[in-house]
Amino acid sequence: MSVPSARAARKAVIPVAGMGTRFLPATKAVPKELLPVVDRPALQYIVEEAARAGLGEVLMVTGRNKAAIEDFFDRTPELEAALEKKGDQGRLDAVHESTDVAQVHFVRQGEARGLGHAVLQAAAFVGDEPFAVLLGDDLIDARDHLLEQMLAVQAEHGGCVVALLDVGRENIDKYGAVAIREDVQEGVVTITGLVEKPPVDEAPSSLAIIGRYVLAPEVFGVLRETAPGRGGEIQLTDALATLVERGEPVHGVVFDGRRYDTGDKLDYLKAVVRLAVERDDLGPPLRAWLTEFVAELPAEGASQA
Repeated sequence: MSVPSARAARKAVIPVAGMGTRFLPATKAVPKELLPVVDRPALQYIVEEAARAGLGEVLMVTGRNKAAIEDFFDRTPELEAALEKKGDQGRLDAVHESTDVAQVHFVRQGEARGLGHAVLQAAAFVGDEPFAVLLGDDLIDARDHLLEQMLAVQAEHGGCVVALLDVGRENIDKYGAVAIREDVQEGVVTITGLVEKPPVDEAPSSLAIIGRYVLAPEVFGVLRETAPGRGGEIQLTDALATLVERGEPVHGVVFDGRRYDTGDKLDYLKAVVRLAVERDDLGPPLRAWLTEFVAELPAEGASQA
């Protein structure tokens, strides 16, 4: 059984090999992870979150047609020189932020065989220490320290830790779901079972796994033995379920903060608006315009002729 590791997590893994089919045709040429959320790509928010939590080394598990992601986190001397010559310090600082936020590494997944398979590609990078996995469709507000809490739980209890959100039983078939025992402490539960996208009437609870994990290195051995599951893919949820069956500790941190979903077109638009209205430079005029725009909409059912 896992015991709390003497080594704190230092590394994060971000799978970015997906094709982004829900955002076609834009994603024919631009990786979904680089679509702007206001003026930064969603992926930059994720890397910044890892860095704030003390995870200064980040591995991105990429696939074909994702070279633009590597370019984004690389230096751009010509652009930097042009901005410096113009004296545009604000934009120059923004460019530097995207390249200096963390030490970013890349590895190719080669074949899209599921989240578990993507995580397995990080084995050499991670070694024998705990690590975090952050999925790019979930943006966690910088004011909510979910990842920091998960790292603390893993350091105290060992094993693996997943982020949980109560999505309502009617929506649980879209997520990995968990069965739980008791609260270890406020907002932290012991997980006794996991199932990927169960039918609503078979779900063990309405608590869904969202895109944050802190994993013990033992997960790699389990993933190597995990057969393809739902959708013919190697599911990380199935590997975690095996760890639970073996008596390894798996805990969940129940999140009730601000989360922005960028994996769906409507939710992506909501995320852009919500984050924009929080900004000092954009918020006041955007809120004023939104108020005017809504007031000008025709009443529901009214003729638009």
